[in-house]
This record gives sequence, structure tokens and C-alpha cells, in this order.
Amino acid sequence: MATMHAASAIVAPPSLAVLARERLERAILSGDYLPGERLVEERICDELGISRPPVREALKSLEVAGLVERVPRRGARVVPLTQHDVYEIVTLRVELERMALDLAGTGEELEPERLARCHARIRDMEAVVPTGDEGAMALAGFEFHIAVVGLAGHRRMEDTYRAMAMQLQLCMAMNNKARRSLEDLEGNVERHRRLLRVIETGSRAEVLREMEQHGHQTFLLDVVDRLDGATLQSRRWLESLKKQYAAQDPAAPPTDP
Repeated sequence: MATMHAASAIVAPPSLAVLARERLERAILSGDYLPGERLVEERICDELGISRPPVREALKSLEVAGLVERVPRRGARVVPLTQHDVYEIVTLRVELERMALDLAGTGEELEPERLARCHARIRDMEAVVPTGDEGAMALAGFEFHIAVVGLAGHRRMEDTYRAMAMQLQLCMAMNNKARRSLEDLEGNVERHRRLLRVIETGSRAEVLREMEQHGHQTFLLDVVDRLDGATLQSRRWLESLKKQYAAQDPAAPPTDP
């Protein structure tokens, strides 16, 4: 009796819970749901056109992943971030990326295979543009930044960066929402292409300047000032950023007296 070729095996379609998780994750990462915002099961069921059991299973899966938390008697919400949380996440991200680029070198010092990985992630971002999927773009953009850190060839540094994945992506989600009026998905990709071009051809000073102007901190002045959980450290940091942006852009929000 003839045997069936392995390629003809039937693959079961994703379950409703898996599809719901993917939709919710992308909505969170695109900034449609912000840190601390409640995730009302009834509303999600109506939006997705499915019943509560797969939605509840999806929320449990996102809870395990660190994007969602359960609050007694109040249901699920996106994991909240305080102003101090954002201060720690953003400053650590900036230092890790700077350190990685210092170790990676510039121009001909860069390892071709590591650069190829960065270009592959740009192609992934380009593939998302026609879909209009902001959540998918957020995930692809995060993988690009991991590839940039990977230019250093420093596994522990890359592991540290990836270990912060969900926290970094929540910050990126706030940034995505803040930048919607400034750029479309193609503009997002072009901003990352420009960064990669400068990394490939620019001096260390030019790379650092491009990193500072990359636009991945747009949300700080628009959103972080309104977050709870401010500390003396986070306030000082935010004030220094306001002064920095005011120097770059006269139309930037004024600093507090």
C-alpha cells in the first residue's frame, strides 16, 4: 500500500484561543491597549466575535507571557508601568545598545554575518507594511533592535536585552501610539533603514547621534509625565530629557520651572 508523503499531512488550524491571543498581543503591542488598561472580556468577545472561553484562555496565556495581570475582583489588565519602571527600562535599553555598538565597532570592523541578520530583520519589517498590522510591526521592530545588539557578538548582553522583551515592548507600544500622527508603517521602516545605514557607514559619533534621534523615545514626553509612581530619580531623568528635546526642537514641550 502506498504511503502518503509527509508534506501532505493535514495541519490543524490554530484554535480560537491561539487566534485571540495573537490579536490581543498585537493590539497591546500596537498601543491600542496601554499599560494598566483593563481588558474587559465582554468587550473583547464582541470585538473578536467569539465566546468567553477562548478569550479567557488567551488572557491566561498572555498572563504567563508577562503582558497581562489579574487583579482580584477587577479582572485582567495590561501589566502597568510606573514612571520609575519606564526610567529603569529605557535607561538600561539605551546603555545596552550603546555598549553593543561600542563593542561591534564601525564600518569594516562590523561582522558581515551579523549585519546580514540586521538586513533580514529590515526585510521582515518591509513585509509587514502592506498588511497595515501595527502589532506585527512592533514585534518586527523589536527583533531588529535585538539584531543591532547582536552586532556585538556578546551572547550574555543579547540575552539580557531579550529577557526584558515584554517590558521593552510595552514601552515600544506607548511609543507606537505616540508616533501614529508622525509616521506611517513605511515611515517606521525607513527610520530603521536609516539607523542601519549610519551603523554601517558612519563614525561612532554619528551612530550615537542617530541613536539619540531615532525616535524610539517619542512617548516619554507625551505619556511618561502622566504615569504614577514617580521618584526623584525618574523626575530628574525626565526633566533632563525635556531640556535635551527642547534644545533639539524649539516646539518641544517646555520644561517645568
